[in-house]
Amino acid sequence: MTGGERRNVDGVATWEQGAGVVELPDGRRVRGRGLRAGLGDRAAPDLGVYLVGADPGPLPWEHRWVRCGDFRAPRDPDAAFTALREAYDRADAERVEVGCGGGVGRTGLALCVLAVVGGIAPDDAVAWVRERHHPRAVETPWQRRWVHRLPAPALRA
Repeated sequence: MTGGERRNVDGVATWEQGAGVVELPDGRRVRGRGLRAGLGDRAAPDLGVYLVGADPGPLPWEHRWVRCGDFRAPRDPDAAFTALREAYDRADAERVEVGCGGGVGRTGLALCVLAVVGGIAPDDAVAWVRERHHPRAVETPWQRRWVHRLPAPALRA
């Protein structure tokens, strides 16, 4: 393995440690990024889940669109939970990223859901993500309220 690369039990490489990569409590790694910045020279994900107002596709990789306006929470929480649970499950063996326009607020929301699925309490998720991703992640009071109300048992099932 090179420079912090993680391999799952089957030897499949996931994200290396680095900018934007958050390691969840169980060791899965997910990259959070802002879509406006573009991919640049970074590796493409196998799956992207994007919390944005309009579908960001077409993209050369598989993606899920979660309808979510800037500074808002997802319009359809069940659709968000479904897409993010898939992201969590696949992050064990694939390169998964979550993102929004700027890579802070809604990306932080997505990372909070993944952290809760991974075992962090909803009341602790915002602080946990801010420490590991961005100090302003989950930017608005209604986004924080949405995270605090996450149905942890259902998400972990």
